[in-house]
Amino acid sequence: MSQTSTPPQMPTIQPIPEGLAERAALLGGPGGIVAQEQIDEFVAQQLAGQDLDGKSVCLIIPDGTRSVPLPRVLKPIHAALAGRAASVTVLIALGTHAAMSEPALEKLMGAEGQGLAAAYPGWEVVNHAWDDPDQIADLGEIPAERIGELTGGLLADTPMRVQINKLCVESDVNLIVGPVFPHEVVGFSGGNKYFFPGCSVHDVIDVSHWVGALITASRIIGTLGITPVRQLIDAASELVDTAKYCFTMDVVSGGQQLNAIAFGDPQAAWAAIAKISALTHITYVEKSYKRIVALVPEMYDDIWTGAKGFYKSEPVCADGGEVIIYAPHITEVAAMHPGLRDIGYHNIEYFTKQWDRFKDHPWGELAHSTHVTGLGTYDPETGVEEQRVRRSFATSIPREVCEAYNVTYVDPESLDIDALREAPDTLVIDHAGEVLFRLAAERDGV
Repeated sequence: MSQTSTPPQMPTIQPIPEGLAERAALLGGPGGIVAQEQIDEFVAQQLAGQDLDGKSVCLIIPDGTRSVPLPRVLKPIHAALAGRAASVTVLIALGTHAAMSEPALEKLMGAEGQGLAAAYPGWEVVNHAWDDPDQIADLGEIPAERIGELTGGLLADTPMRVQINKLCVESDVNLIVGPVFPHEVVGFSGGNKYFFPGCSVHDVIDVSHWVGALITASRIIGTLGITPVRQLIDAASELVDTAKYCFTMDVVSGGQQLNAIAFGDPQAAWAAIAKISALTHITYVEKSYKRIVALVPEMYDDIWTGAKGFYKSEPVCADGGEVIIYAPHITEVAAMHPGLRDIGYHNIEYFTKQWDRFKDHPWGELAHSTHVTGLGTYDPETGVEEQRVRRSFATSIPREVCEAYNVTYVDPESLDIDALREAPDTLVIDHAGEVLFRLAAERDGV
């Protein structure tokens, strides 16, 4: 892989193509709440017009790390497919997250107290088995030259092997259901991202996440347009030769209500809701803060997922300031990614300027490391690494473990959250991880 000595600047972001969002059917908008009766009618109408009779359907949904009232959409989908689809398999798009337990799945899908079989008769629910080669289909390779074109030259000599869960290619129809949020790798999540990385394996995940890391999370997160990573995802998804439909949602913060829901092909449905999410999930503030305390909710059970509290607040942290990930419930960094212990948390220059040392480490872990560090510099001659901001973990991860990962430890019991809310130059963010904070000057272009 070709590397430069400093992090590349943001490649040109293509605007969402004219007319793309308009291809999707849309209910709601940024200013109101969509009622359940409206959701039921919308879902029924959209699916009534599709060729689903006698077809096998792979229904792809997010795992428990996304705030979204899935039952409000899954229930009418179940009703609309009953008696039409030959089979429905619900595939949990884990990426490389841990598999969900039966109780966790019941909570996610609103089946607590009755069980999945009773709540959704006829449906089979399975976790994406990203670590089981027998469950993975190989769709071929996107050549290095094409990857170079899609990434604006960030990767000049790296092909990408496209592999995905067999259910996605063996089913007649793929139906994606999921929210759209500002995202640290792709700009805005959702749409084809549920295929890649949601239902894929390491090569696509590593290549796409490393491209995002080279651009840096600080620059790409919340960027509305067709980013280089979105282009990679869309190119890989073109190799999934099935009928593809998608319900995307804009979720009111907290996850109980919807502002809007769209339906169409995955690109169109994504574009329609991404435009709305850019209005509802980015908060602009007038000044930067010396200290930010991100209160991470319990749906994030490790730093791998809970680090969203850092990504989405770091842009409004002042130079030399501190972002504290406050999550006393978190006890480990990333059980599914033990390789992080070998590298710790560092900025992008730390890796690009020592590429021979790190090039064979999983790129997805390298990318995550940079995402939880933010912008900074590294001098290979002196070995001195400097970060723009300090990130600290106020979790149940012991001090010695934090230090081994190159992270500042903060005792969560030492923090008086109520007092911090009143402290000058401090921003406390509730339910951190979904709303992106940006400076108002960026919105206003000054």
